[in-house]
Amino acid sequence: MQNDIHARIRNNPKFAELVSKRTSFAWVLSIIMLVIYYSFIAVVAFKKELLGTPLSPDSVITVGFPIGVAVIVSAVVLTGIYVRRANTEFDEMTKQIIEEAK
Repeated sequence: MQNDIHARIRNNPKFAELVSKRTSFAWVLSIIMLVIYYSFIAVVAFKKELLGTPLSPDSVITVGFPIGVAVIVSAVVLTGIYVRRANTEFDEMTKQIIEEAK
């Protein structure tokens, strides 16, 4: 019985669509995060003086601090974007697939 349900789910065209959408969306978000991260690392490697520049003449905070925080915040935001789409579109598709398999 269990194998029969699994086979019906795997053979459902909506399942293939779900896998495709979820995979491509995850890759897009991963690539965006990698570009952000490696851009920051490239600046660290090749333009250290830029990150060490104070925000203002009398500031102890350098340009690198808000940029580093932005890298971390971007990871949280991208995760939130994925979770929101997973909880709406992907979960709805999953629900439909399971209902059709019963």
